[in-house]
Amino acid sequence: MKDSTPSNNISIDNMNALQRGVKRFCDILGSSLGLLLLSWAFLIIYIVQKSTSKGPAIFSQERIGKGGKPFKIYKFRTMIVGAENDHPMLAQVDDDRLTKVGKFLREHHLDELPQLWNVLKGDMSFVGYRPERKFYIDQIMEQNPDYQLLYAIQPGVTSDATIYNGYTDTMEKMMKRLDMDLYYLRHRTLRMDARIIFQTLISIGGGKKI
Repeated sequence: MKDSTPSNNISIDNMNALQRGVKRFCDILGSSLGLLLLSWAFLIIYIVQKSTSKGPAIFSQERIGKGGKPFKIYKFRTMIVGAENDHPMLAQVDDDRLTKVGKFLREHHLDELPQLWNVLKGDMSFVGYRPERKFYIDQIMEQNPDYQLLYAIQPGVTSDATIYNGYTDTMEKMMKRLDMDLYYLRHRTLRMDARIIFQTLISIGGGKKI
């Protein structure tokens, strides 16, 4: 098994320091406004979660982010408690571990709302590669060690891969997602970020499911 720590390769990030600063400012502003304006949605989802299934309303899980460092990602819980007691398992579109409320939240991407806190903290950005667990990163790097190049930037809530690659429930889709994420790293601009956010909102607003 290959080591998943970042190498000393020169970054191929297409954004310069000024663009990265503007991107971070937009992340802070957007996540702050989102947490404030959507506080009512957080409250409703929390109440429904607690009244329909046992366990915490917010689910946290360790992911690997910028610099190859682990962080806790937050989501509204969509599965039954103890869904992965034995070993990590990729979630499926029609996963029988999903609660009724959890299935609705996931289909409409509402389970991702707590990641606004991750964006505000700086663990994530609105746009970037989806952060993965080390268990799966090790498997990905066995096939393509260039995954470590992604450690140069913050992972994100959405991306072209999120929009166009569908739900990543197989290793084949993970490898396709990696190709798309590496393309983003090499070509990303503020305009590209704006386009991805716009397309994500249109997709969600149009009722697109997983």
